This record gives sequence, structure tokens and C-alpha cells, in this order.
Amino acid sequence: MFLKKIAESIRNNQNIIEKKEINPIVQYIDKNSFKSSKIFSDIGEDAAAVKDNQKLILITTDRIRTEFIENFPYGAGFSSILVSVDDIYACGGIPLAASIVISVIDPMICNELLQGICEGSKKFQVPIIRGHTNIKSKCYELSSTMIGEIKKEDYISAGNAQVTDNVILAVDFDGKVGKASKLYYDTTMFNSSEVILKKRKAMNIIAEKHLVNASKDVSNGGIFGTLLQMIKYSKVGADININKIIIPPKLVELNYKIETYLKMYLTTSYILTASENNCSKVIEIFNESGLDAQIIGKIIKEKNLLRINDGKETIDVI
Repeated sequence: MFLKKIAESIRNNQNIIEKKEINPIVQYIDKNSFKSSKIFSDIGEDAAAVKDNQKLILITTDRIRTEFIENFPYGAGFSSILVSVDDIYACGGIPLAASIVISVIDPMICNELLQGICEGSKKFQVPIIRGHTNIKSKCYELSSTMIGEIKKEDYISAGNAQVTDNVILAVDFDGKVGKASKLYYDTTMFNSSEVILKKRKAMNIIAEKHLVNASKDVSNGGIFGTLLQMIKYSKVGADININKIIIPPKLVELNYKIETYLKMYLTTSYILTASENNCSKVIEIFNESGLDAQIIGKIIKEKNLLRINDGKETIDVI
């Protein structure tokens, strides 16, 4: 009964459903847009990569939801930097600079947005070098583009999970439930640059040591929304033991249950896949940086199949 409840919760996760709904748009662009030999990786990656001699230039773009801007403009501004920064770190890269596009109606909301954007810029130590602003808009819009870099041989793809890899979940337990949503676990706004960057730089170390095959940061699709994207682009499946997923103690104190936790946007958190031989080293690096990391399952050969188990019973979810 417990596994069936979890399976239904995953199937009915609105953020996962929304990501599926945009697939035709992504596929159309992938099929019909111009192609270049300069592109190293693109559709499906947290950060696409363009060849630049021995390095790759990384590029990612994110949009912030309109209701988030209207209700929590400071947090929305901060998040516009956070989400793009984490896309760069997820593939092992180093963020270099950001560009912001803003459309606003109310000057006061615009001011709070700008404060949040600049606070994010300072906290993640990423300069804002370009952008576009519409101060006489009929709606609110906020999007960010981040560029970064990485050595070509160090790049971690979101679509390279290998059959028999272990699935590792790394989570920052030092967080708070965000004001905007009970499904937002904030680990950044109240912490110093030194603390939040040390945790993210664990991904740089893992990339340099070539310890993992695939990686994604846990975003608004939650743990399983993120995992489903990874296995789709890797053309594999995953078998996850629900009992291996540990809820942060601070959320346990607030009576969060596993079905709610699985839907949360977990800032400073990553899903990775690695061979059995490398897992202990990956977990050690995360632990040293201040993240909890656990093996939660395995990559399997059945394409696009998400399977969950509790050590005894097994259910095919999607």
C-alpha cells in the first residue's frame, strides 16, 4: 500500500506532468533548428556546451514563474541567479557571468526584484554583464542566462547514465522551508557565500576526478522528476529503494512525509550515477563539503522505466 501511494504521488506530480507537456516543443526545435559541429552537447543537458579548443563554454537559461515574481519578488530575483548557477555546477562547471531579462508593471516590485538579483549575484559571486529591461510591461517576466566553463574531458552529461551504475542522491540537510512554497527547501539565502560555494564546488572536484557518469541538480520536478529526465536522456531506466531516501531532520521535525519530500525543490542537491568502484569516493567528497550523500538505487537497462521498491516489494511507476 505504501509503495502504491508513492507511485501515485509521482505520477500525479504536476511539475513532472508539465515537463512532459513541453516535450513536443523541445523535439520540434531539436529537429528543425540549425546544427553546428561546434556544439558539444545541447538538448537535455542542465547546461549545454559549445566547443572552445580544450575547454567547453557552458550555457543555460531559466525562467521564473510569474506568480513567484508577483508574490515574492525578492526571492524570485535571488532564485533567477540560483537556478542558473546550479545548472552550471551540475555538469561540473564553473559559472562565469549572467544575463537577465526583466519585464515589470509595478516599480516597487521591480526594485525588490533587482535587490534579489544583485544579492544572488554577490552571494554566488557571478557578475551580471548583460540584460534587457521593460519597465512598462503588461505582465511580469524574469529569465536568466548563465555562462560558464569546464575542461572538455571533465564535463558531466545528464544523459550518460550507464546500466549497472549506482544512483547517488546528495542533499544539503542545512535548510529551511521557503516562504513562497512548502515544496521549496532553501539552503542558500541565509548562508554565507563561503558555505554555499564550498558545497557546490564538490561538483568541480568530482568532475575533475572523473568519478561519475551522469549528473543533474534536483530542481522543481523533485527527486523523481529530476531522475526521470536523466533516464530519458540516457535511454535507460532506474530502480530506486524508497527506504534509502533520507528526509532532512529539519523537515522531519515539521512532520514532512516522504511523499511530500519527494516533490520538493531541493536547493544544493544533486542526483548522480557512478560505477560501484567510485561511489565511496563520491560520497566522501560530498560529506567533506557538507552534503549528505547516499546510494538510493541502480540504473537498469529497461528504457524510461522508473521502478521503486522498499527492499521487499517492487512497483513499476512510469
